[in-house]
Amino acid sequence: MGSHTDPWSARLAKAAEQRRADDGWRQRPMLSDVAPFIDFAGNDYLGLTDDPRLAEAQAEAARRLGAGAKASHLVSGHLEIHERLERRLAQLTGRPRALLFSTGYMANLGVLQALCDRHTHVFQDRLNHASLIDGARLAGAPSRRFHHRDLKDLERLLTRAPDDTPTLVVSDGVFSMDGDVADVGGLAATTRRHGAWLMIDDAHGLGVLGDHGDGCVGRAHDRHEVPVLVGTLGKALGSAGAFVAGDEALIDHLIQFARPYVYTTAQPPGVAAATLAALDILEAEPERRARLHERIDDFRREAARLGLPLTGSRTPIQPLVLGDNARVMRWAERLARTGLRVGAIRAPTVPKGEARLRITLSAAHGDDALDALLDGLAACQREDRT
Repeated sequence: MGSHTDPWSARLAKAAEQRRADDGWRQRPMLSDVAPFIDFAGNDYLGLTDDPRLAEAQAEAARRLGAGAKASHLVSGHLEIHERLERRLAQLTGRPRALLFSTGYMANLGVLQALCDRHTHVFQDRLNHASLIDGARLAGAPSRRFHHRDLKDLERLLTRAPDDTPTLVVSDGVFSMDGDVADVGGLAATTRRHGAWLMIDDAHGLGVLGDHGDGCVGRAHDRHEVPVLVGTLGKALGSAGAFVAGDEALIDHLIQFARPYVYTTAQPPGVAAATLAALDILEAEPERRARLHERIDDFRREAARLGLPLTGSRTPIQPLVLGDNARVMRWAERLARTGLRVGAIRAPTVPKGEARLRITLSAAHGDDALDALLDGLAACQREDRT
């Protein structure tokens, strides 16, 4: 056989070279099981991940029902514990029904793939999560992006859309890299005026916002205002998985047509049990949410005193936009050396020139942890000046 160049090797090498040239090369930080560090990078907003009640519920269910679900929901994997969890999630969010998915990414892909095609129009906030953008692409739906949280721009785009075309407006509830919150009421009014549906991904609002921890949508905005509501279970609720909540027709449609639901093994029963325990705690201990919001206020007050570049976020996601990739990595590495873990976010996750530290706060953070973070950030500032 004649020699030839392997096109795949060249393709991978070129992509890697370009990513490194852009200062965007990603690495997975391998965290020790035993070495202590303070986590300001994760999404465990209520401090439930390490709550022994979740671990005990998960272990008991695994012993009783098995480590895995063995099959998809439509074969033999849908257990009574899944049904019970779906009912609890529907109740929390004020919807008739809810449907479990294995991850939030799969939930968003499943909804958009099942609802949309080349005959539908999708309008998305410019800063929506990647899974929402990818879902519309998977569906082959014509998709436009409106300026971030700009109802006038959305109105302009909807006015130009054909009246006889099914239209879906999609937005994050809490934006994962900025921490700001969608104007759900304004989005709902705008979409209804144009006969469109509204889909909100409330991954970072569920458990944190709302009178009952029901998020920025929840019971405050019913299924007529927000027909499609997505939430995740691996952030404030401390377990894993996701769900879609809505009316009977929506959930039945997803069961029939959402391929990421149909062709995936069901969530392990232990994970469902842990989430049920988390929902019990969410209902019984509202002081966790109160404590979280106290931590947010404390951080913002002291960070402002230090002159750190805060945004307007009032959620646990507190970005410090430093702009320069090298500066962001330098600050993150300095903090890591003192046992503080923060997110270092660069393009393409955020726009070029808007690289940032993504700091996330938790009800589990004590005064000592918050003081250590603020001291570490002040040290980074001083180092920059020298």
